[in-house]
Amino acid sequence: MLDGLYAGLLRLYRRMPTTGRRWVVRTIAPSFTVGAMCIIERSDGALLLVRHVYRRRWGVPGGLLKRGELPADAARREVREEVGIDVELEGEPAVVVDPDPQRIDVIFRARPADGIDPATVVARSPEIEEVRWFGPDRLPELQHETAGALVALARSSAAPQARVLPARSEGRAAAPPAAAPPAAGPS
Repeated sequence: MLDGLYAGLLRLYRRMPTTGRRWVVRTIAPSFTVGAMCIIERSDGALLLVRHVYRRRWGVPGGLLKRGELPADAARREVREEVGIDVELEGEPAVVVDPDPQRIDVIFRARPADGIDPATVVARSPEIEEVRWFGPDRLPELQHETAGALVALARSSAAPQARVLPARSEGRAAAPPAAAPPAAGPS
């Protein structure tokens, strides 16, 4: 009985317009917040950390994405708003999914943009109490999200890169190389 009901609901779902299907999925699926964070590294290896007025431990610049905003744009915007500098994002981001608070963080490695003096960073947002560069061997106590972000970024940097797939010819996968003919045996 339940199988028949489920199959009927799936047929109904298939006939719904795309906006209706999205509404159904968003209504029954768990919702997550999505944020972008920047691990900003100076040329000498020092990391830029911030201390928020509402947290005791140190973190990195970042925040929630605005509706329709790309994670890379959000990361750059948050850095500009919080510490007043432009950054260049480097490499692919790491992603951390934290199911308990239902949060997804997109973590970017960054460096101050060309022409930016790293000494000019200052707290530009009322939520930032202090901004400071720390050597990698002298990090203070970190917020758990920041510690997790550093680990995720290190793991993604060490992961093997995706390999290039063989070229396609005329819309089909390229044929594998021809096998060598069998060795001639005794007749």
